[in-house]
Amino acid sequence: MPTRNANKYLPDIFLGLAIALIVVWLALRVKNSLVYHWDWNAVWQYLFRYDTEKAHWTANLLMQGFITTIRLSVWATVLALFIGTTMGIMGVSRSPGNRLLSRFYVEAVRNMPPLVLIFIFYFFISDQFLPVLKIEHFFVTIPTKIQPVAAFLFGPPQQIAPFISALLTLAIFEGAYITEIVRAGIRSIDIGQWEASSALGMNRYQQLRKVILPQTVHRILPPLAGQFISTIKDSAIVAVISIPDLTFQGMELMAATYLTFEVWITITVMYLLLTLPCSLAIRRLELYFGRFAQ
Repeated sequence: MPTRNANKYLPDIFLGLAIALIVVWLALRVKNSLVYHWDWNAVWQYLFRYDTEKAHWTANLLMQGFITTIRLSVWATVLALFIGTTMGIMGVSRSPGNRLLSRFYVEAVRNMPPLVLIFIFYFFISDQFLPVLKIEHFFVTIPTKIQPVAAFLFGPPQQIAPFISALLTLAIFEGAYITEIVRAGIRSIDIGQWEASSALGMNRYQQLRKVILPQTVHRILPPLAGQFISTIKDSAIVAVISIPDLTFQGMELMAATYLTFEVWITITVMYLLLTLPCSLAIRRLELYFGRFAQ
C-alpha cells in the first residue's frame, strides 16, 4: 500500500525535477553566454528612498508605480463589477431591447483590442468631456484636509484626467467579461427557483433580489475573483498613455539606467506579489463553495 501511494507521486516528482533542470540550464546559459553586467544594488534604491527634508523613508519610482497599479486595479474592479452586474441582469431581461443592448456591449468590447479602446477614451473622452466636467478643478479646490485622502485614493490632481480615462477603459473592458459571468450565473439557476418565487407572488425584481442573485453569487464568486487578477495584469496597458503605473515606471527607469534585466525581474516579482495572493484566495474560495455544492 505505501508503495502504491509513492508511485502515485512519481510523475509529479519527475516533472518537478525536469523543471528544475531546465531552470538551472537556462541560468547557466545566461551566465556563460550573456554579456551583461548585473547590478542589483542599484535597483533597491528605486523602491524606497530616504527623504532628508522629512527625515523618513518614502516610496520611490517603482513603489509609486506599484501603488498606482493597486489603486487603478481596485477602482476599475469596483466600476467593472457595477457595469457587469447591470449588463448581466439586462442580458436575462424579458425586454428584447435590454438583451440587445447587453449583447451589443459585450460583443463590441470583447472584439475590440484594449489598446484601441484606451486610445479612444484618452483622446476623445479625456480631451473632450473631462474638461467640461471640471474634474481637475474639483480635486484642486477641495478642502486641504481632504486633499491627502483624495490623492491617496485617486492620485495627484494633475494626473486625474488620464487616470480617469484609464479607469473607464479598464472598467468597460473588464465589465464585458463580468457581464458574461453574471449572465451565465443567472442562467445556471434552476428554472424551478423562478417558478417557485413567482408562485409566491414575487415580481421580477423581487425574484432577482431575494432568490436568484443570492444563489448566483455563490457560483460566480470564484470566476469574479479570477477577473480581478485579469484586471491587475491588464492594467499594464495604461502605460501607453503615460499613467505612472508599475509598467510605465519600469520603462522610464530602464531607459534612464539601462538596468534592463534587474528592472523587469523586479517588476515581475512585484506583479506576482499582487496576483499570487489573489490566486491562492481564489483556490480557497473554490474549496469553500465546493463543500456546499456536494
